[in-house]
Amino acid sequence: MRSEASSSSPLQNTKQPIRWAPLRGIPIERRLQMLAVCIWISLVFISVATFLFLATYPVLWPLIIAYSTFLFLDKAPESGGRTFKRARQWILWKYFANYFPVKLIKEHELDPTKNYVFGYHPHGIISMGAFANFATDATGFSDLFPGIQPSLLTLTSNFRIPLYRDLIMALGAAAVSRRSCESILSSTPGRSIVIVVGGAAESLNARPGIADLVLRKRLGFIRLAIKHKAPLVPVFSFGENELYDQVDNEKGSVIFKCQKKMQSLLGFTFPLFHARGIFNCKISYIGCHTHTHILKEKGNCLDDVGLVPFRHQIATVVGKPIPVPELELDQNEPTEEQLLQVQKLYIEELESIYNKYKDVYAKDRKQELCIID
Repeated sequence: MRSEASSSSPLQNTKQPIRWAPLRGIPIERRLQMLAVCIWISLVFISVATFLFLATYPVLWPLIIAYSTFLFLDKAPESGGRTFKRARQWILWKYFANYFPVKLIKEHELDPTKNYVFGYHPHGIISMGAFANFATDATGFSDLFPGIQPSLLTLTSNFRIPLYRDLIMALGAAAVSRRSCESILSSTPGRSIVIVVGGAAESLNARPGIADLVLRKRLGFIRLAIKHKAPLVPVFSFGENELYDQVDNEKGSVIFKCQKKMQSLLGFTFPLFHARGIFNCKISYIGCHTHTHILKEKGNCLDDVGLVPFRHQIATVVGKPIPVPELELDQNEPTEEQLLQVQKLYIEELESIYNKYKDVYAKDRKQELCIID
């Protein structure tokens, strides 16, 4: 029977020794999956370090200066990005998706002659499922939804990071700004945007077994969809919140106040999270003659050390598109009534997705889906 202490803060748990991953008995496939995830979560550091290293060679300074100038003048992130289809198909992303693994589920066909606004929930800590499904073809998005070209939207500041910016643009990413959204939705049929609706505020609520969504006051993406006649597509990822544990940050606590202050100043914040390391994890084993098979990683303990996410399945369900009302000839903006009506239909579809799959992909949930703000 589970005691009350087990559901409290990790700081109250009894400390257990760290278990190191064995050097032998782990299939090469799993090693490659770990490598792919480590490359992705280290990519910003790798990009900046590579750029600074190249800058130490005087012979490269003309190129460094030209690239730096281009970086600040380039408007591509605000005008739809520069997608390179083959980059989305790199084998690296297959290993990345299979680490968890990530699964994409289609509930309804999408018309390739239309543009769509995908709303992704929940944010989680780093939105791993959003990246695997919509910034790569590792889970078969192009096969499931032929003719639909998704652009995963991210913070504009990410496009100021040398080299990193070029990679994420090649994967279809674009800036999460009004200009960028309007540029994509006004372009060719099939071009669509993927917005992680909850944003930084929702990341502070990301904990295993809990799905608290920040959605009630988020009407901007609905307004955008109505103005561009783009149906809204609710997307829910089971398992997104199970990838990391987070230090307690209850409303009113010093940690929470600091995080909200950072969000108000910078537009983003940092949850204090942890999971496992490259060489340490809590796992259970089953022996089979000379082979050892890893069955399950066990997290939720203070002794889980590292920033590598837990291996936990992410099941991303793409729901039924929600039609949006047409504006009158003399109407430039949707009315409050129109926004709330579409939001009501959107939330109903999101809840329908959750209720349909929760007993399959959220068996260990601590509570039901909750829209908190």
